[in-house]
Amino acid sequence: MKDWRFWLAEQRGTLLAVGIFVMMFIIYSSNHPAGFSPNVVQTAANKGVLLAFVAMAQALVVITAGIDLSVGMIFTLTNCLASWVVVGSPLQVAMGVIVVLGVGSLCGAINGAIVIYGRLQPIVATIATGAVYFGIALALRPTPGGGVDETLADAMTGRVFGVVPASLVVLAAVVAVVWVPFSRSVTGRAAYATGSSEAAAYMSGVPIRRAKMAAYTLSGLLASIGGLFLTFFTYTGDAAYASGNAYTLFSIAAVVLGGVSLFGGKGSAIGAIFGALAFRTIGDLLFVFDFDPLWQPLFQGVVLLLAVSLGAFGLFRVRNRLDWFG
Repeated sequence: MKDWRFWLAEQRGTLLAVGIFVMMFIIYSSNHPAGFSPNVVQTAANKGVLLAFVAMAQALVVITAGIDLSVGMIFTLTNCLASWVVVGSPLQVAMGVIVVLGVGSLCGAINGAIVIYGRLQPIVATIATGAVYFGIALALRPTPGGGVDETLADAMTGRVFGVVPASLVVLAAVVAVVWVPFSRSVTGRAAYATGSSEAAAYMSGVPIRRAKMAAYTLSGLLASIGGLFLTFFTYTGDAAYASGNAYTLFSIAAVVLGGVSLFGGKGSAIGAIFGALAFRTIGDLLFVFDFDPLWQPLFQGVVLLLAVSLGAFGLFRVRNRLDWFG
């Protein structure tokens, strides 16, 4: 197979997610009363990056053939924590951001340690840890409140040069600093190998434990970045159980929509990002076309099902599991 055909086959899911997002956003912006304007793009970006960070977090774990049902609760916990510590002088704000990101990474590392050394199924382990993380969030913020440094929050949610949403710039920077080095490293390749076939990876001497630990730790870090941005957008912390659960479920939907295989070993965090943006745009379309709120969940589910089904057509050509990864 020629190089470009191999690349195209490898990136099929990501390219499909990009195409779906672009098509939906064109329909959305062309029917929006304000049209395609910086304000419309900024609003859409600020809503989309929250799910994009959580979807990236989920994608890293799913690539190893696991699943993290605590990402939404890490997202909620770090939102509540940020409303306590990201305040004060510039030095205190900087230290607060470091603390929030450190706590998110620690939560992810705890998940990884339980799965790797406790030998529990990821779905069971992360349900349990998610409940613990939400309990801590509730202890921090029994009622919504707190604050955040407004200068930093406005900078992170505003526009660069008056045009490009700052949140998208940060998202691109996180991809460049976290995802690109991870995916190209030995540990990242080991994560893909583990997801494709853990037994074969073990027999080949692949560092499975290191790959899983890195995936779970980075997952917690990315979820905490999302929680930090939620604090920037809302200027408050809120231990909302429904919100944490929703982001967990939506992250799984975004991952699938972005072409990441739930069997592991296939896909990318970039695909998950565009899956998240496409998923958010579905909700924006419902707003623009003024759908009855009672019908919105049904319509959203149907559109998501159709979009995911497009990426599943390749399964009909698969004769065995090796063909799927070929």
